[in-house]
Amino acid sequence: MMDDAASRDFVSLEHVSRRFSTGTPWTDRLLTRFGRTPPPRTVYAVSDVSLTIKRGEALGLVGESGCGKSTLGRILCGILPPSEGQATIAGEPVVVDGHKVSRRVQMVFQNPFASLNPRLTIGDAIAEGPLAHGLVTPAQARDYVQGWIERVGLPADVVQRYPHQFSGGQRQRVAIARALAMQPDVLVCDEPVASLDVSIQAQILNLFLQLREELNLTVLFISHDLGVVRHICDRVAVMYLGRIVEEADTAAIYNAPAHPYTRALLDSIPRLEPDGSEAQFKAIAGELPSPLRPPPGCAFHERCPLAFDICNTQVPELTVIDPSHDRRVACHALRDK
Repeated sequence: MMDDAASRDFVSLEHVSRRFSTGTPWTDRLLTRFGRTPPPRTVYAVSDVSLTIKRGEALGLVGESGCGKSTLGRILCGILPPSEGQATIAGEPVVVDGHKVSRRVQMVFQNPFASLNPRLTIGDAIAEGPLAHGLVTPAQARDYVQGWIERVGLPADVVQRYPHQFSGGQRQRVAIARALAMQPDVLVCDEPVASLDVSIQAQILNLFLQLREELNLTVLFISHDLGVVRHICDRVAVMYLGRIVEEADTAAIYNAPAHPYTRALLDSIPRLEPDGSEAQFKAIAGELPSPLRPPPGCAFHERCPLAFDICNTQVPELTVIDPSHDRRVACHALRDK
């Protein structure tokens, strides 16, 4: 991997936020007419997130369902424009005026059956992007597609088949080939093995590791499976209700979590006890707040055992507390120690 300053900012998300509006103005007017206050209509999916990824590095993004992981991945991929801030790759913006302008980043989705066009053959699905962007000519497309098909571990004769004729693991290999055929520098993987059997998960993860090394890919790996993230990622960012609460190298996160939410998240992983006794499940206390009504101050304060007065009113900044592990934590209790 490169260690210079440029490599550190190869992928950059700078103060990125994303809001979604719900409901319609006429329903708000109707409620107001009858003397009722309209409910909140804005969902804060991602709030002021800043992240960098070095070239060739894999960053894991973890957190509970609904915390904004997939939204952040789509912003980096250019599928969703940010409400504020911007995503850049090697200093080049991914989105300009609300439209994706970079093919340097591609995405592998959780459900390959939904992300593949059922009316296109596998060959046509993989060739569509490279042909549209001029990476290959129509005369070169067949050999180009077969090369990627074989590289992801499928026989070349599958190019005339359709997505419904494959198993889940095979479809995910096709989805990976389609993404890599665009020759990206960055791959965003959104729960890419969550819908697969355990044995197939291992095969796909090993394929990711192999291709990442061969192609020097930079990866944002989104997952709720903390075991998978520990296996394949160099660094981990922990997300809670649209904000990053902790970021550090993988070993530091798993061996010595700092933020109370990170500790609770790791404590909730099922484990076999060393003495053979029954494993205990330790659920995170409380409920995830609604993004329609995020709590003031630190979003985690209602569930946090370390919370004190300032946590109820002031949002903690993501601050470096351990430079040796590149650890940044957003927590008043840790910052004030």
